[in-house]
Amino acid sequence: MRAIFLDYGTVSSDDLDTTSLRAVLPDLVLREATADADLEAALADAEFVLLNKLRLDRARLRRAGRLRLIALAATGTDNIDLEAARESGIAVCNVRAYGNTSVAQHVWGMILCLTQRLREYQRLALDGSWAGSTQFTMLAHPIRELSGRKLGIVGYGELGRAVARIADAFGMSVLIANRAGGKREPGRVDLDELLARVDILSLHCPLTDATRGMIGAAELARMKPDALLINTARGGLVDGRALAAALRAGRLGGAGIDVLPQEPPVDGDPLLERAIPNLLVTPHVAWAARESRQRCIDMMAANVRDFLAGGRLGRVV
Repeated sequence: MRAIFLDYGTVSSDDLDTTSLRAVLPDLVLREATADADLEAALADAEFVLLNKLRLDRARLRRAGRLRLIALAATGTDNIDLEAARESGIAVCNVRAYGNTSVAQHVWGMILCLTQRLREYQRLALDGSWAGSTQFTMLAHPIRELSGRKLGIVGYGELGRAVARIADAFGMSVLIANRAGGKREPGRVDLDELLARVDILSLHCPLTDATRGMIGAAELARMKPDALLINTARGGLVDGRALAAALRAGRLGGAGIDVLPQEPPVDGDPLLERAIPNLLVTPHVAWAARESRQRCIDMMAANVRDFLAGGRLGRVV
């Protein structure tokens, strides 16, 4: 069985145990990366393809004549033409819930960093401002308690629930948005209403036609001027230019962004411009705790093992 992991470097920094994968695919080839120009050659004789973010469109899938299974190192499947895979008899499986703890940690790390103004106060401690102060403390940047405030969740799946559970420890209440384009559900509120009520908005929904650009200038204007926006889902959910403008104008309290529409952002991005206040940007690492990545690898192995046994574990096609 010829098997290849096309972009193993997106999952491992030489710090993971591949025993579980080797047990089901003994001849697995691990590629750090595969250039787009080399992709078709890499697929030519492969029966099993493991990948994270590389894009497999209809043309490439049709030319991969021996391909039996695509095993994704991710939950999202938007980089695979699923209909073409189905037509070609190629199975596709993904992994879910492997990064819940890591993502929830990252979300709350961003919330706490922005709420406690940790970067600003560290700067004052190191640049001589504290040493030159007449007081034992400094109160240059406002800090708010989280207790009694409202957390809004858009996308109440595994990740959204993991983030929401932690809110209780801070004495916060949670509001959940109705699905974009979906039916209203008991106990949830429409996004427009939620935006105006919450103190922190955290995005955890997939990127679809219904959710693309769901947080733009109009939506940001509905939020409280001291509210925080956290996005660890997909960059395309947020209009980056509108967010940068809102932060510069003081119309939003702050934002924590782990994802951008283009990754890596080789063409630049409005949120990477200098001097945007109260903005924290990280390079798509919310999911990247070592334990999370190891869990991802082991779940991929379980999916392959189940496929070989005739099962449908993790199958989306």
